[in-house]
Amino acid sequence: MNSAEKDSDFRKCLDVIFNRVSIRKFQDKDIPEDDLMEILRAGNAAPSAGNLQARDFIIVKDKKMRERIAKAALNQMFIAEAPVVVVVCANYPRSMRVYGERGRLYAEQDATAAIENILLAACTLGLGCVWVGAFHEGEVSRLLKIPEYARPMAIIPIGYPAESPERRRRYPIEELIHLEKW
Repeated sequence: MNSAEKDSDFRKCLDVIFNRVSIRKFQDKDIPEDDLMEILRAGNAAPSAGNLQARDFIIVKDKKMRERIAKAALNQMFIAEAPVVVVVCANYPRSMRVYGERGRLYAEQDATAAIENILLAACTLGLGCVWVGAFHEGEVSRLLKIPEYARPMAIIPIGYPAESPERRRRYPIEELIHLEKW
């Protein structure tokens, strides 16, 4: 790959990162199964402590279940309007078998790294989604029969966007950088 191609790929990657927005309105249109699987493969390609991949993905397409999940997510009913909802879970034993109690943190990090990859992959495919973290964890676990050793980390409704929101303001990076110490 020559330097012009590398620069082009780098720019495309940054465009997706900088232009991704949270989508909460979706078209009534199914997502091709191949695209959904590619999004989940991108999620699992995220960094993982010890390459243990301590994360699992629950795909929810059933309308009634999406409605129940939306209610459990503090009545954020836009979740039910997406044709697909992915619930990303931290799988503690998968990481704890190597790292002990610290593995709980690593499993959560594995799951959240996967969530970001899912958001970026969906955006790259022209799909919209949003990271939903506000939900009654116990209720979502009950609805989806998530075992006690796993924890739902995020609900991600995915679909074709029916809105084009402006990107929200970010702090200037200079306010967030600390050199050598806080």
